Amino acid sequence: MYMAEVTLPDGSKLEIANGSTAMQLAAQIGPGLAKAALAARINGQLTDLASPISCPAVVKIITSKDSEGLEVMRHSCAHVMAEAICSIWPQTRLVYGPAVENGFYYDIDLDEPIRPSDFERIEEKMRQIANGKSHFVRTEMSKAEALKKLAGDKYKTDNINRADGDVISFYSHSDAFEDLCRGPHVPDTGKIGSFKIMSVAGAYWHGDPTQKMLQRVYGTAWPSKKELDEFLHRLEEAKRRDHRVLGKQLDLFSFNDAGPGFAFMHPNGMIIWNSIVEFWRSVHDKYGYREIKTPIILNEELWHKSGHWDNYKENMYFTRFDEAGYAIKPMNCPGGCLVYNNRKHSYREFPLRVAELGLVHRHEASGVMHGLFRVRQFTQDDAHIFCTPDQIRAEIIGVIELTFELYQAFGFEDFHIELSTKPEKHIGTDEIWETATKALKDALKDKDIDYKINEGDGAFYGPKIDFHVRDCLKRSWQLGTIQLDFSMPERFGLVYTDKDNTEKTPVMIHRAVLGSFERFIGILIEHYGGNFPLWLAPEQARILPISEKTNEYAKIVENKLKGANLRCGCDISDEKIGAKIARAHADRLPYMLVVGPKEAQVETLNLRIRGANEQKTIGIGEFIDATARKIAEKEIDLAIVG
Repeated sequence: MYMAEVTLPDGSKLEIANGSTAMQLAAQIGPGLAKAALAARINGQLTDLASPISCPAVVKIITSKDSEGLEVMRHSCAHVMAEAICSIWPQTRLVYGPAVENGFYYDIDLDEPIRPSDFERIEEKMRQIANGKSHFVRTEMSKAEALKKLAGDKYKTDNINRADGDVISFYSHSDAFEDLCRGPHVPDTGKIGSFKIMSVAGAYWHGDPTQKMLQRVYGTAWPSKKELDEFLHRLEEAKRRDHRVLGKQLDLFSFNDAGPGFAFMHPNGMIIWNSIVEFWRSVHDKYGYREIKTPIILNEELWHKSGHWDNYKENMYFTRFDEAGYAIKPMNCPGGCLVYNNRKHSYREFPLRVAELGLVHRHEASGVMHGLFRVRQFTQDDAHIFCTPDQIRAEIIGVIELTFELYQAFGFEDFHIELSTKPEKHIGTDEIWETATKALKDALKDKDIDYKINEGDGAFYGPKIDFHVRDCLKRSWQLGTIQLDFSMPERFGLVYTDKDNTEKTPVMIHRAVLGSFERFIGILIEHYGGNFPLWLAPEQARILPISEKTNEYAKIVENKLKGANLRCGCDISDEKIGAKIARAHADRLPYMLVVGPKEAQVETLNLRIRGANEQKTIGIGEFIDATARKIAEKEIDLAIVG
């Protein structure tokens, strides 16, 4: 038998029989891997385990520990769900069923509505199919053959016509079920993990409201029952942490029909807002940024010049006055270009780092607005860096370091980075895009940062780096972005005098770190569950006198704490101390300072810490010193040692 060599992910070599499948390779490596294997990556292409290996090849066996393995498992689970639905409702017409983050869905055309009361019946049928351990089998044919095979099915023929290439693939996993699908899939239905049907919603075909409303059935799948239960627990915890509910309870913000999608920030919310702004400004000052402010409304001519008119008009608001057309800015960059062009510049000034907390407006459909997460007016922590081409790499690295410093102060340690490349709708030449994309890749390489490529997902004016953070519930949020732009400086005629005394066009780096301040505050509310760290808490401490006999001492303590710039209150109501403590707990205060005759006599405080059972006696000065240090160092932990 002819033997061939494959290279494994760790660089080691292994001889296999020529024509062996990925599953046979997994079995040769070890029985444990063969049991866990779900798919394979052969020479960079994700494929089924039944795929033969053409040597020489680089092969990675994919398991549920890989994000790709989870995606394959969930997509396979979607097919099992589709068979279960078709078994219960034979008149069902399938549209498509991709994997999504934490789960999957299938769009179906079915006149009878699927209700939550049907979920258990669907799941029971899915378990029967899974227990059958039927193999997923791939078959291929030409596009013409596939169109003939599915003639009369408008959904599938549309999918075929949209497919790239002339080879169309189908997957079956039983005599009763086959569907058009690119794959890959797990080896058999017994590998779809632990699953649950989550919800059903309406969805238009291709998002077109003129088409028939479909039903979109969502599900989730995890490698084990334990992981499924943990996920369901996180969902329940997310409901408990809903920023819209906590925002009302803690009096942080509100919305009003007078301005749909426009947030009203309350005093407590503004304390958080201003604390973030103060810290943001201090970090930007450290990294050499200067702050500007540009107008909210600018004329139409500017937006034609910037390219927003052709590429972003559907998301903009417009108005007219003085017989001229104007637009409310959706982005800050054109205003930044006007500030730059207000005077001449020399290469000696570069890099020129200019930041703006810019108020922008973007028209969002009413159906997608969601608390602070999706609004029509928001403040973006924008900045634009003007530099020479040879400064790009260092400036990108500087932005990455600034971004990490900001995130870590808020307790975000788990994040990943994605690089998005040229979209179909763009401005600028292919050469410019290649240069810009390489510059971003080089900066990430210099910082030894792993990243994911998102082909075709860049901004219309340049490629970008996006920062995604995970909160305490393991949800991913896209926050920061770095966008390299060679086109807009040319469109605005931006120049600088170079060393050789000639005028050249600067490179423009767009970047935001927190993104929308409104959205970021919503994320923080849910990440902390309303239990803000000391430096962000609207009320950092509350003095609770046991009775009116110690009200005078409580006010003395309050004045001392306020004199030390601590945000504190004093509850001198007639209620019993138990009720005062309960209210302070409900308000999620970091510290409760109970004072009675004993404390008044020796000028101490009975300290209670949010989330801790123990109490301790502490002097006023000691408490002020400890909290001042925690605030200055942006500590998350509230424990005061001593």
